[in-house]
Amino acid sequence: MRLCVIRGSFDEQLCVLQFVLFYLYGFGSITDQLTTHEGLRLKFYHCPAGKLTIGIGRNLEDKGISEKEAVMFLENDIEECIEDLEKVVLQGFDLLPEAVQLVLVDMRFNLGPNRFRHFKKMIAAVKNQDFDKAAAEMKNSRWYRQVGRRAETLVNMMSSV
Repeated sequence: MRLCVIRGSFDEQLCVLQFVLFYLYGFGSITDQLTTHEGLRLKFYHCPAGKLTIGIGRNLEDKGISEKEAVMFLENDIEECIEDLEKVVLQGFDLLPEAVQLVLVDMRFNLGPNRFRHFKKMIAAVKNQDFDKAAAEMKNSRWYRQVGRRAETLVNMMSSV
């Protein structure tokens, strides 16, 4: 049996590689092999070469992430924000006006779950459908002074409902 297909298609080469990995070394795929050798770490760490790394050996210093990966992270984070807003903070979130939903997701993303929850008066105003008061509570915060134009835009969106 030939273990290497030199002139074959990529699929043929991959098929042979998977055969070798599974039958000779006990790995089901190259993904299994690399995960076993590199390990999976969900927080940043420095690899033996001293490079900032994450995941399964992703060298962030030399490679970084692609735009596609950045968008994937963002979409996952947005989904997490919406789930948090729906389940923990505001039951009926999906029934709020779209502009209000956008403002809340943006703020939750920016502030994180714990700091967002400090906006108790704003959250209460949203629950009461008093969006002008919610906008005023947003404006009356350190967050408003810190993030500048972003906060101005979100306050305008909230008060326009």
